[in-house]
Amino acid sequence: MENLVRIAPGALTIGKPLPWTVYDVDGNVLLRQGYVIHNDAQLEQLFERGRFLPRKIERPPEEAPEDVRELNPFAEYPVLLHTLESALKAVTDQDPSAQKRLLGLGRIIDQMCDASPEASLALVHLYSIEPTIHEQILFYAILCRFTARQFGLDEKRTAVLIGAALTANLALVPIADKLNASNKVLTEDQRAVIRKHPVRSIQALKDAGITNSLLMKIIEQHHEQANGNGYPFGLSGTEIRGEAEILALAERYVASITRRAYRRRMKVTEARKLITNLAGSGVFRPAIPKALLKVLTDYPPGTLVKLQNEEIAVIVARPRSTRGPFARAIIGPRGNRYNGTFERDCSRLEYGIVDVEMPEVMPSMDFGQIWGFH
Repeated sequence: MENLVRIAPGALTIGKPLPWTVYDVDGNVLLRQGYVIHNDAQLEQLFERGRFLPRKIERPPEEAPEDVRELNPFAEYPVLLHTLESALKAVTDQDPSAQKRLLGLGRIIDQMCDASPEASLALVHLYSIEPTIHEQILFYAILCRFTARQFGLDEKRTAVLIGAALTANLALVPIADKLNASNKVLTEDQRAVIRKHPVRSIQALKDAGITNSLLMKIIEQHHEQANGNGYPFGLSGTEIRGEAEILALAERYVASITRRAYRRRMKVTEARKLITNLAGSGVFRPAIPKALLKVLTDYPPGTLVKLQNEEIAVIVARPRSTRGPFARAIIGPRGNRYNGTFERDCSRLEYGIVDVEMPEVMPSMDFGQIWGFH
């Protein structure tokens, strides 16, 4: 296979699903995307023998893909992360291409969510155990896109919101992973950086020649609260744009299902209760948490669940009419790993969902196969 590249040390992490399929030097598959590395010996072998096939997003932002049905979120995932990292660096470097890069990335995210909504939402939950800051930002953008459309925003406003989700935390990127991995109390300097990050992110965008007024307003307000207790300006009520509240809610949800050094992560069922409570708390206008809850449903795609028949399955699709949600069983009642997967309609009594599984390490699975991509 041509153009295979050696895996660099640090590119893979124990306990996280592989972001791409790994090949040997002759192009034979060693491990498929979604396999979880369990120990240092496996990691060393992959660094020694493994290769991957890099892909680039080269579509101009003005052009749609020839066939959006071919947008596979699992194949796009590592490309999106690399593109996001490059686009944010372009902003901080004041590169004239920064705006075009962000627009192009936003369009791909929008098209991906449109073409493959279940798999796009699954990304958020399959990789949510301990994501990097760039993964978190991608998750914010995906959730914002779905919530905005459910809330009734048009394509233009949704596109600007996706851009805001990609850039609102620009000023936190250098320190976010370190803060998330620390169980120490924040210093005053760290608190100051966090509180000032909306303003600093806006300034970086302006310095890069990006001046969209709605984009700036969303970023500026995404930590304000309807009850007046937010920052940086203590705005309240309708002074805060709905787009800013959608972004704030996406950040809250991702934070709740993400593991931090200083706290455990929530089950999706607990996270839903948190969002439900926020609908009546005065922090958000109630329609926005309700829109996100409708997008997620009780068991969003990518959630690992235990079924009535004792199988462990992964949710692959939200309910349709009176059926579903739909899952793929990956582990049998006795803990035996199935060679393939088996579709389960969880509206049927024997396949009803008993509980949400919260493993410290996500079990290995072939994402492409489970969601039907080839």
